[in-house]
Amino acid sequence: MSETIISHAPSVKTRPLPEHPLVTIEPGRGFGGAWLREVWAYRELLVFLAWRDVKVRYKQTALGVLWVVMQPLLMTLIFSVFLGKLARVPSDGLPYPVMVFAGLLPWTFFSNAVTQSVTSIVGNANLITKVYFPRLIIPAAAVVARLFDFAVALIILFGLMAFYGVSPTWNMAMVPVLALLAAILALGCGTFAAALNVRYRDIGVVLPVMIQLWMFASPILYPARLVRDAWPRAYRLYELNPIVGIVDGFRSALFGRAFDWSALGKTTLIAMLILTASAYFFRRVERGFADVI
Repeated sequence: MSETIISHAPSVKTRPLPEHPLVTIEPGRGFGGAWLREVWAYRELLVFLAWRDVKVRYKQTALGVLWVVMQPLLMTLIFSVFLGKLARVPSDGLPYPVMVFAGLLPWTFFSNAVTQSVTSIVGNANLITKVYFPRLIIPAAAVVARLFDFAVALIILFGLMAFYGVSPTWNMAMVPVLALLAAILALGCGTFAAALNVRYRDIGVVLPVMIQLWMFASPILYPARLVRDAWPRAYRLYELNPIVGIVDGFRSALFGRAFDWSALGKTTLIAMLILTASAYFFRRVERGFADVI
């Protein structure tokens, strides 16, 4: 004889979902100290994302970290043959390969940092749509990750200087300062382009072409003195290119020459203005990233 057990548990009444969310998590609307403190509070996430980018970039590669120096070394070799040997481009009394590599060192860091920053927001769409954190952390992590490449390439430059008998001087104490200046400029340019790339994806296609043209308009393959001697009146306008002060400053720091403080001052001012304007623009549009992505 079977028994039937009847449960008398109370029925659970379900409430309809509200039409609008009860709590909305979004960035504040201010731009200033509070926002900077918020970014600083997520500094551990910045380090984690930067280290993740470094590991992913060289994971399962045959040459590993050697890829860091392949680009500037191959470019130095090609330019040394065609510009140094055939075209006889002056190098201010330095071996042409050393002069070119010293220019390619900050330029490669800057160009790669900006290029990686542009696609960083779109590339982290899954993270952005699930968790809130200051979105500026993402392009900043792309710039910080490239500092690892810069440090490795700097070691190769020291070896190249030793090979050609170029002795370092105490001016090299300025190298970290100039690297920071290049990082500030890269963060400013990369942040602005990354914010635009969220809505206009063709920015990621156009920017590499613009960066390539920017390289030839900067004293990477030739000394800045060449432009100053050819166009003395227009040189002040030429100095408004912030890469001029950075590259010329790197060569002065590495080879013990006098710094052009006027060019460095202009570069510092322009880099800070670009970063401030880009951060303000980024702050204004970051609320819509999750919807657009």
